[in-house]
Amino acid sequence: MNKQLPREDSQPWYKQFWPWFLFSLPAVVVVAGINMVFVAHEGADDLVVDEYYKNGLAINRKLEKLERAKELRIGAALAINGSDIVIVTSGEVDQNQLRLALSHPLESNRDFELMLVQSVPGEYRGRLPAEIAPRWHWALINDGEPAWRLDGSITAADFGTGTGG
Repeated sequence: MNKQLPREDSQPWYKQFWPWFLFSLPAVVVVAGINMVFVAHEGADDLVVDEYYKNGLAINRKLEKLERAKELRIGAALAINGSDIVIVTSGEVDQNQLRLALSHPLESNRDFELMLVQSVPGEYRGRLPAEIAPRWHWALINDGEPAWRLDGSITAADFGTGTGG
């Protein structure tokens, strides 16, 4: 009887294709999982507010300031030319400085505030610290007496046209 011996591979296991293919499948899943954790952490949704109760109380104060601006018949038109911002006000505005808060609709880390200085009566100017995106919400705030606030939004179509209210 001629008994056939089992065939021995000519290469060790680490030089063959199938073990590496089988090891690579879980390795790809681990790398993808780490990548997804990083993306989820860096791209967290800014629309969810942790301190909703405090924000709810602040809304009442904000509404009072908006009503006061209506009572005083205060209005504003906002224009952005490059890095310069000009706001023309109407109504009883007698302040040397006003605070302008610009907020991005989706990314709160891009929000900022700047002080606008009166250049001529009814006109306030300032310089933007960085270029802004095509759509922003703005709030013109007078912290002095009487305290008031105006809200609006500006889009890319409004840049340089003197609109945005």
